[in-house]
Amino acid sequence: MKLFFASKLVSFLTAVALSTSMSMAFAQHSDKEIKEDVQRHRAMAAAHEDAAKCLEGGQKPDACVKQLQAACKGLGIGKYCGMRHAH
Repeated sequence: MKLFFASKLVSFLTAVALSTSMSMAFAQHSDKEIKEDVQRHRAMAAAHEDAAKCLEGGQKPDACVKQLQAACKGLGIGKYCGMRHAH
């Protein structure tokens, strides 16, 4: 019983700590930074959607990856266009 309670308490405290740190992280961003993040997420989503359509259309995966890389140049990181936070 004590172990169950301790486990639940640890889970609760972890959730509180994470939510607090997340809200603090978001509070530090200006409206301009948030708008820029939204634009980057949408641009990356569009690039990934185009890559998915490329694959669905029967193109070779290498061609679709090259298309994705070109669409994400300067926007994402890594071979598969991951999100990069600039601030």
